[in-house]
Amino acid sequence: MNAPVLVDAHHHLWDLSQRPQPWLDDPAVASIRRTFTPGDLRSTATHPIAGRRLHGTVVVQCVAEVAESEDLLALAEREPLIQAVVGWADLTSPAIGDVLDRLTAGPGGGYLRSLRHLVQGETDPNWLQRPDVEHGLGAARDRGLRYDVLVRDHQLDQATRLAERFPDLPLVLDHAGKPDVARQDIADWERGIRVLAGHPQVVCKVSGLITEADHAHWTTADIRPVWDVLVSAFGPARLMFGSDWPVAGLAGGWNRWAATVDELLTGWSESDVDALLAGTATAFYGLAPAAGEGDAAARTT
Repeated sequence: MNAPVLVDAHHHLWDLSQRPQPWLDDPAVASIRRTFTPGDLRSTATHPIAGRRLHGTVVVQCVAEVAESEDLLALAEREPLIQAVVGWADLTSPAIGDVLDRLTAGPGGGYLRSLRHLVQGETDPNWLQRPDVEHGLGAARDRGLRYDVLVRDHQLDQATRLAERFPDLPLVLDHAGKPDVARQDIADWERGIRVLAGHPQVVCKVSGLITEADHAHWTTADIRPVWDVLVSAFGPARLMFGSDWPVAGLAGGWNRWAATVDELLTGWSESDVDALLAGTATAFYGLAPAAGEGDAAARTT
């Protein structure tokens, strides 16, 4: 019988000596303006959740460059902690199919499980419904890929229309649609979440919430209203834990977020805990079954 494990379904890595990250030029993120490696994640992610320690992860793109996706896939091939990659490719490109075929055929290409675009930064309120974008999403779907939806709370209607138009494309909402935790202004967000959750192919990452809160002063009580809505709307079987590390370092870090999730899971059944901490991510991203608790995280290659 396999020991219970913990999957971090959303984190980032970057090597500034190899690839610039222009978004890090913002003074507000100066504290994370350095290189972050898998070794840094291992040494940082030490707090257990429900007695589980980190076993495997899903690494997610940061910049709109195919070259970054190639870097992450090659890293996944040699790094046992990484079990899947969420990459980027230009969904608007007529050559999107060829690009995806090249990525999956290249080093570590088998780890490409999903695509993501920073829709949160697009001003077009119908970006996900553009014909060229829908063509790209179809190319991803036809190759067995999933799609990570990165939108802000006021863009949730785009995500819902995407789910309506692509019922056969597995979707995961990153960072729970970025509710306004800091101001506790979540009524409109909640309405959007409940509509989106009505589409069964959509799951949701419980991630990125602490960076939407007051970075210096947030408490578990600030997170709980959002948590309760997500559990009610999606149910544990459609939620997955993600750290959003190292961005989470702006608001307390991996271990503080893990301790918060541990507290919020109090009273949950073991099957529901397993879904949120490992099962949903494993099923959605097609991760390899766990052989034992923490094996990958303990390795140093």
